[in-house]
Amino acid sequence: MVKNNTPSLESLRSRQGQDSKSLEWGFAEHLKFTIGVDRYTATEHDRYMALALSMRDRLINQWMKTQQTHHDKEVKRVYYLSLEFLMGRSLGNNIINMGLEDAITDALSELGYSLETLREQEVDAGLGNGGLGRLAACFLDSLATLDLPTFGYGLRYDYGIFRQEIEGGYQVEQPDEWLRSGNPWEIERPEICYPVHFGGRVKFINKEGKPIAHWVDTQTVLGIAYDTPVVGYGGKTVNTLRLWSAKAAEEFDFNEFNEGDYVEAVAAKVSAENLTKALYPNDKLYLGKELRLKQQYLFVACSLADIIRRFKKSGNPWKDFPDMAAIQLNDTHPSLAIPELMRILVDEEGVIWDDAWDIVVRSMGYTNHTLMPEALEKWPVTMLEKLLPRHLQIIYEINRRFLQKIVIAFPGNRLKIRDMSLIEEGNQKQVRMAHLCIVGSHSTNGVAALHTDLLQSRLVPDFAQMYPDRFNNKTNGITQRRWLLKANPELAQLITDSIGDEWICDMSKLKQLSPYADDAAFRKKFLKSKRNAKVRFAEYAKATWGWDLDPDSIFDVQVKRIHEYKRQLLNALHIIVLYNKIKKGKVKDLYPRTFLFAGKAAPGYFLAKLIIKLINNISEVINNDPDMKGMLKVYFMPNYRVSLAERIFPAADVSEQISTAGTEASGTGNMKFMCNGALTLGTLDGANIEILEETGEDNMFIFGLTADEVSSLRKNYNPEVLIQENEDIQEALDLLFSGHFNIHEPGIFDPIRKILLEEGDYYMHIADLPSYIKAQEKVEKAYRDQKSWSKMAILNIANSGKFSSDRTIREYAREIWKVTPCEVEFSRDPTNTIEEARAENQGNNM
Repeated sequence: MVKNNTPSLESLRSRQGQDSKSLEWGFAEHLKFTIGVDRYTATEHDRYMALALSMRDRLINQWMKTQQTHHDKEVKRVYYLSLEFLMGRSLGNNIINMGLEDAITDALSELGYSLETLREQEVDAGLGNGGLGRLAACFLDSLATLDLPTFGYGLRYDYGIFRQEIEGGYQVEQPDEWLRSGNPWEIERPEICYPVHFGGRVKFINKEGKPIAHWVDTQTVLGIAYDTPVVGYGGKTVNTLRLWSAKAAEEFDFNEFNEGDYVEAVAAKVSAENLTKALYPNDKLYLGKELRLKQQYLFVACSLADIIRRFKKSGNPWKDFPDMAAIQLNDTHPSLAIPELMRILVDEEGVIWDDAWDIVVRSMGYTNHTLMPEALEKWPVTMLEKLLPRHLQIIYEINRRFLQKIVIAFPGNRLKIRDMSLIEEGNQKQVRMAHLCIVGSHSTNGVAALHTDLLQSRLVPDFAQMYPDRFNNKTNGITQRRWLLKANPELAQLITDSIGDEWICDMSKLKQLSPYADDAAFRKKFLKSKRNAKVRFAEYAKATWGWDLDPDSIFDVQVKRIHEYKRQLLNALHIIVLYNKIKKGKVKDLYPRTFLFAGKAAPGYFLAKLIIKLINNISEVINNDPDMKGMLKVYFMPNYRVSLAERIFPAADVSEQISTAGTEASGTGNMKFMCNGALTLGTLDGANIEILEETGEDNMFIFGLTADEVSSLRKNYNPEVLIQENEDIQEALDLLFSGHFNIHEPGIFDPIRKILLEEGDYYMHIADLPSYIKAQEKVEKAYRDQKSWSKMAILNIANSGKFSSDRTIREYAREIWKVTPCEVEFSRDPTNTIEEARAENQGNNM
């Protein structure tokens, strides 16, 4: 088919042209008129910015059309509140979703540039840390692709989590200055600005015989909106991610400045802007914890003010609010939305308590993401009293009424009152935010079948007994458009050539690949695409870190947040066992294996950071031992992020999903590996169980205790006994604690010895290690038979369809939010740009 690159008059007059010539002009004009550079002064980053702005131009008209359509049809919207949105890079994803990859490639080629080179200039958006934020980003992609009216709400962090560097084997945190060179995708909305109050006191004023609460004498911070368009596949619906940035109500005290106190003159500005300076300040100290609470309230207060502004424009009565707004709380971070909405309804809008509470409960949904009691957020009552005194009063009243219901539901059972109360008694009274979320919402969902079962049976069984209809499961998913179509274009093209492209928007269509597992020609093509992905990653590793990776070795990959329950330590212990067996001559014909780790540890999490140090020390010893040449390599990839994940998932052969059974809520990395043809080595935890159900036990490697077995064994568990029964494990631990991996750093791994041998090995490393070793032996044996391995890998891809975030979002929309798709017509008429500029104020539909 001959391409017509002659632009229409209309496309040249507008910024909406979709052909390569129009894109070429758009790029050139932004480079000259927006960036202000020419061919002699333009940098690669300038060219990236020009390209991104050209793409944004082609999003904006449809973005406005989306908002106008939603406004005109008075649709019910989803409001997804998340403290994290791990968006990664936007350029490539937007180009693919808009269907402009060929046109952009041609346009840049004509000018002498490469799309791949310019894409590498984009910095990952520093708006999240782990699975919680990446899930939210996948959900936004699916919501737009499925034409579901949505606003995502979060915070615009100046520095994100942190940039991880490795120095001497240790994690070192550096500022993640992701906004340093600007963000071409966002638009500041200074007119969308809300005051947020802290501190002060509450006074009651009688009005028509009723006491009305007034929150007075507060300190005020402003929240400014920054909007980013989120385009769905096909380019029709463009939803909005709205992030809030803190700003001082009064940035500059002129009197202080004139009196010579220059620091104090800007103190208010510095204090206010600290609220959105960084994601997750270290909350080990009181001030860090206070800052985190203030962050969460700023985020919630601005988001609800914006939702209510939009609702009031409809002119509908308050009772209709739940029919127009579905507010989803992504974990407990946005839990203050419940008392905040109550405060607005009761104190500001005059809605009586019972009616207000009904509105709140019917509007709110809560997603739980953890089974670990210590990870459930709790805020000291004294802190809430200091920062949010009115909200504490409202929480107390919610609790008083709730306790009355407990008394009726469980007469005479005072233990239920103690365990279910929103207030935890003790030396320091605390508000249990997860309890508040369950009580204040109509839906509480887990994120995998096992997680939801354990949520109800172990974590909050009393609430599940009291509100059985509120609990439900929504197994997590991933967007195949980023994690397969974008991340692995060679494999994606092979799939499309074989079964068509319907899988891009309906991942269940991948099931049609199943017969190809028995097709020798297809298996050969699959193995070629996998090796090519490994070669590409090896080239990247060489260029980035100077490592020499063997693409013909097994790439065994564990990439995720570093935490004891995720058991990177178990993986490390197995590597030591393997290393020791090679050194002792017990293993002579090991299939070459490359172990790859990546992940960040929370800055205040000492043991997680020590595990990173251990992995790096093991790497240093093994990679420099001539006995390991051609058999064993170990590497820790620094600064794990979305763009790095997009490189490693296609290259992986083995997906390590080895958390202690009963601890991982779901996991989504397992799904990304699966759809890229990596085989899961895992425990029966989180979504691994559902992966097993889909792909079958012959196509993955399961090991270890079940959640019930872990719970039962803990009562009488003695790791020392198991160690004495297994010579290989005994020798490996002796080697580790002899100082073999830390000759010049004596005693640094003593804390690991302590948790394993003296403190009961809570996460069952030793208990699962024998089973894990056997599973790893099965992996090696299976990989030697490439015919069998490729068949297993193809069947994993074919059975990954359930794990699309499109399926997850359809379930949320149908069963929790009661939201239906709203199709948006394409609007590429350049004349409407003039019409939009006419002096007719129709109000802000954004």
